[in-house]
Amino acid sequence: MMLNNKGRPTQPVAVDNGEISIETFTGNMGLRLESPLIFEQGMPGRIGVDMADPRPVKVRLGGLERKGPIGLPDLSEPQVLRHFVRLSRQNYAIDAGFYPLGSCTMKHNPRINEKVARLAGLGDLHPLQPTSTVQGALELIDDLAHWLKTITGMPAVAMSPAAGAHGELCGVMAIRAAHEANGESRTRILVPESAHGTNPATAALCGYKVEAVPARKDGRMDLEAFAEKLGPDVAGVMLTNPNTCGLFETDVKKIADMVHEVGGYFYCDGANLNAILGRVRPGDLGVDAMHINLHKTFSTPHGGGGPGAGPVVLSDALAPFAPIPYVVHNDSGFDLVEQAEGQAQKSFGRMKGFHGQMGMFIRALAYMQSHGADGLRQIAENAVLNANYVRVGLNDKLHSPFDGICMHEALFDDSTLKGTGVTTLDLAKAMIDEGYHPMTMYFPLVVHGAMLIEPTESESRQTLDEFIGAMRHLLDRAAAGDTDYFLGAPHYAPRRRLDETAAARNPVLRYTPPAPTEGEETAFSAAS
Repeated sequence: MMLNNKGRPTQPVAVDNGEISIETFTGNMGLRLESPLIFEQGMPGRIGVDMADPRPVKVRLGGLERKGPIGLPDLSEPQVLRHFVRLSRQNYAIDAGFYPLGSCTMKHNPRINEKVARLAGLGDLHPLQPTSTVQGALELIDDLAHWLKTITGMPAVAMSPAAGAHGELCGVMAIRAAHEANGESRTRILVPESAHGTNPATAALCGYKVEAVPARKDGRMDLEAFAEKLGPDVAGVMLTNPNTCGLFETDVKKIADMVHEVGGYFYCDGANLNAILGRVRPGDLGVDAMHINLHKTFSTPHGGGGPGAGPVVLSDALAPFAPIPYVVHNDSGFDLVEQAEGQAQKSFGRMKGFHGQMGMFIRALAYMQSHGADGLRQIAENAVLNANYVRVGLNDKLHSPFDGICMHEALFDDSTLKGTGVTTLDLAKAMIDEGYHPMTMYFPLVVHGAMLIEPTESESRQTLDEFIGAMRHLLDRAAAGDTDYFLGAPHYAPRRRLDETAAARNPVLRYTPPAPTEGEETAFSAAS
């Protein structure tokens, strides 16, 4: 394979009689531009902004002040702008195309939400402002909290958790605080095998022993196995509903009653609320705590670690243990309860700084108000319809491990790929060449070679038809024995197959410049 002038492999281009490598001097291929590391672009003396020399100040760092250069590259403004624009062109996003990632609900973020979040008085709030100056913001938080409680049928909500997993932590900490208030020290939490991976991790982080509950042949939690594991030392159950097989847990009310009978609590993972929005109120099912991913159900940006918001709705039994701070409304207006005293004396404390992710609250409330009650209900109906449209469109090519109608996502296994030499991973890599982000692979773990596809309600029938057509084409190609094509995919991505395992196990987190040669040192000195 030929290398471009930056020492990276030139991408192959398919032609009628096979695959050849076409070399370009720059490494660019049309509008797909090669971008070196930003550190490689730096040159001493380049600047993007002029700043006045700082006035002398008395150092108060106790000998901890920096002794050498900070190590950032010197760059001009066009360099910085071009570098990050080029990187953004290599990234897939919901604004670029269909994003079939199962279990993550990658839905369209309406632009009206963004406009509202940037309004003066909302986009420039500061968390340390006196409450008297942010009455409108506190009212907005209270309004969103009201509608989250109404939608879920729950009496209380904690708004401060910063993400879904953080919300799980909030719910389990409330469960632990409730048991401790009763003088109990319970040790176990039961988690179905099809649960999100954060569920057992959260329970373990809170000091509980996690016991897995197997699934039945229909993909739902085994009620008999669950009953056998119940006991006076069980703090609760963490159940995702609809579960990660894309199925509604039809025994959910019975599960809640069973765990309550032994004095435990029912934590429901609300990541899949999008599938039942306006159709089911979790509070009516006996749920004690449930986090709500605002990015999944209410269209706020789906951040990689942020921005995020994971409010947690709580039952009457757990509401007294909710974290601080939270908004209250009294005769003098809106205020924040920020100390674990008085009405908040049973609170397990503070989970994070300040009061939650305001920008996400604004976007979520704008989404709710623009849709209305009937629109929110239609979201769930269309999400389920679209998932079943994909399921039916692919069922003669891919096998569904569980019979019948699914909820918000269609689940397939790799049984139809056996004997082709093509794996789930190979198929996913080939999807990149077709212009799609791969579906969720190998999850849930209860299904071999799992492929989990969630189209959401945002996509049109035309988009789904094109996606189904691309998948059918790839599956026909695999069945025809074109294994080499799949093993080499992706062929047209900015980078080919990388050693993802090595990258995860041995990440390079600090840039180390190569040692300059004698000639380069001379040239650099002359340039200086």
